[in-house]
Amino acid sequence: MRFTAIRIAFFASSFAFVATACATHAANPVVQGVGLCDPKVRIYDNHAWLYATHDAVPGSAHFIMNDWWVWASDDLVKWRLVSVLKPEQTYYKKPENSCWATDAIRHHGKYYFYFSRGPKEIGVVEGNSPAGPWRDPIGKPLIAEGSTPTTARDPAIFQKPDGTTYIIFGCWNYYIARLNDDMVSLAEKPRKLEVSPKMGPYGPGKLDDKPFLFERNGKYYLSWGCYYAMSDNLYGPYAYVDTIIHKDRVETIFQKGLTFDRHGSFFELYNQWYFICNDQSWPGTSAHYRDSVMSYVHFRDDGEIDPIYLNRTGVGEYDAQDAIQAANYFQGEGVLQKESSDGGFEVREIHSSTALVYPNVKNVPADAVISFRLANGNARGGTIEIRSGSADGPVLGRCKAPGTEDWTHYQDISCPLKNPSGTLDLCLLFRGRGHDLLHLKSFSFHRGE
Repeated sequence: MRFTAIRIAFFASSFAFVATACATHAANPVVQGVGLCDPKVRIYDNHAWLYATHDAVPGSAHFIMNDWWVWASDDLVKWRLVSVLKPEQTYYKKPENSCWATDAIRHHGKYYFYFSRGPKEIGVVEGNSPAGPWRDPIGKPLIAEGSTPTTARDPAIFQKPDGTTYIIFGCWNYYIARLNDDMVSLAEKPRKLEVSPKMGPYGPGKLDDKPFLFERNGKYYLSWGCYYAMSDNLYGPYAYVDTIIHKDRVETIFQKGLTFDRHGSFFELYNQWYFICNDQSWPGTSAHYRDSVMSYVHFRDDGEIDPIYLNRTGVGEYDAQDAIQAANYFQGEGVLQKESSDGGFEVREIHSSTALVYPNVKNVPADAVISFRLANGNARGGTIEIRSGSADGPVLGRCKAPGTEDWTHYQDISCPLKNPSGTLDLCLLFRGRGHDLLHLKSFSFHRGE
């Protein structure tokens, strides 16, 4: 496996486009200070496409949202604005300052971008690329105001592996409907998603807005903001579990409350799960001018979501001054993230030639010593090759991981590296015999003697 920079094409469009589209490098917030909010990330061919709303006026006393955005990235660190959709290019035909939440999906080689016109109705446009150019295929709302017992707003799209696609929407109560294969009409009457007991930032008995739905290992996860419920069936009923944002795991506190207005969603890339949501904790932001932040997501062995860590480092880059959790890799083909008896999570199912990639490791001292915390119940032991850039990159050092025949016994092993100081794209390549060479918990860097 190789970590490579993938060029993201910029697509011309027939609608007005921001000629000065930014190329930005950030941690958390993912793009700072531009009003990027209500984020939904879709992965197409290992590229990340962020469909979002846009708070247009810093310091405003109310939401002013004049258009919808598409941003793109290949590493979750550097983001580029590649498309702007204005309400004038939809069935609405005129400006609107309530361009509310969105989502998008690919189907049969085309891309469908669903959007809210405030709390009133949901529309859809289609294009031949993830960034458009977009056209309105039906010339009217997909879900009209008053057509369901909930407000027609905040679409979320769920697609099964066979291509069957559903739309989930609403506020306080959520409704779901299967889409026809044309993706621009409903195949069934929307039905209510039952959630019990209800819980949200407004207290017991209530949900919120911005629903999202995904599936993992046969379980369905219905989320709203940073709260979620689970079910064995797509149509529910759903059992409330928890909020994934806890005070002790957030570096700074959300201005209007820890869980308020998070409006989050989940996605998977390179065998790693992520959560992206709104945030107002950056200095100078207000309740009506929001940023977006991202975190790794890990699932407990029973399928529940472990509370996430929200910090300024974000995802896709690391700080060598801190211990790096092995489960927070950027690429990890074929491995499993499991709860560790040592606390937290570890990487398992490591075999010979497995590669774990951690790009953009900052503040690495020259000729550092790297230390790994691991368990090794494989009596034959194994070797960790520390390489620069990719599995084919230069070898910076090798660490022997002797076997102990006990998967609950953790040991710390160290070895010297030959590396320059600064930022390192790190690849850990494993060698040895057997299917499960070792369980890797974390690693850290120290100055060599």
